[in-house]
Amino acid sequence: MSILSPSVLSLSALPPLSSRRTQVWLLLVGGVVGLLVTLHFLPGWETPTHASLGLPTLTVLAIFLAALACEYMDSSLGMGYGTTLTPVLLLAGFEPLQIVPAVLLSELMTGLAAGLLHQRDGNVDFLGDARARKTTLLLGSLSGVGALLAVWVAVSISKFWLGLFITVIILAMGVIILLTRNRQVAYRASGIVAVGAVAAFNKGLSGGGYGPLVTAGQVVSGLPAKNAVAVTSVAESLTCLIGVLGYLAMGKNIAWELAMPLALGALLSVPMATLTVRRSTEAGLRGVVGVVTLILGGVALLKLL
Repeated sequence: MSILSPSVLSLSALPPLSSRRTQVWLLLVGGVVGLLVTLHFLPGWETPTHASLGLPTLTVLAIFLAALACEYMDSSLGMGYGTTLTPVLLLAGFEPLQIVPAVLLSELMTGLAAGLLHQRDGNVDFLGDARARKTTLLLGSLSGVGALLAVWVAVSISKFWLGLFITVIILAMGVIILLTRNRQVAYRASGIVAVGAVAAFNKGLSGGGYGPLVTAGQVVSGLPAKNAVAVTSVAESLTCLIGVLGYLAMGKNIAWELAMPLALGALLSVPMATLTVRRSTEAGLRGVVGVVTLILGGVALLKLL
């Protein structure tokens, strides 16, 4: 998270190191990192570890850390996981149809976990706030149409055009994030539905692009930012479920060697992310996500062409 300057997220936003949750989190993350590093350097263990994990040990560690960082940003802002992680994995040499189902599966699990912890930490009240519940159901149900359409498009076109679509979507998401940072308009449920459908298409096609549109759309439509982040997490998990089922129905397999470290890293980021929501500088973080997304999308486009 070195891209976050003190002006974007102050140190006071982080939970006290003495807290039980932080101590357990540090123990778990340190344990995973220590285990993978040890297996890599332990004589005679790299080959069997590679065979069991499906990827080199240090590659698994890099995927785990990338998912940890990207999901921390996503669960604390409602955007940035698939949008940032997909081009990173493309640049690392993974195929689009390996990346997207794995990202969708990991986001399905982390979205539900983030929603529960946002509720527990007081960032949203799904039980008592009818508008939060309505918006979640609206986004999760109606945006499924966009996700299924995107799955059909993704498995029906060539690798080049799919990669080109993904990079264009990523670049567009970066622009949208920057343009919608401070805009305020009246709340309109119809606008939420339209944004959710388009964002779900992006999610199903590229594995990213959902959070920037949906979170920004909710905030500029009048919902509190904390509610918008929590609603996005839950609605996105429902959209991801539809997307994963769509890929499986089309005969595509999950790349488990990629999905497992993604899911583990993403899940371990959630407890820390929900604790920092209240103190995060939303406009600043949104700007960072937008700039980094544009850079990664530009690099991915150059590599593709």
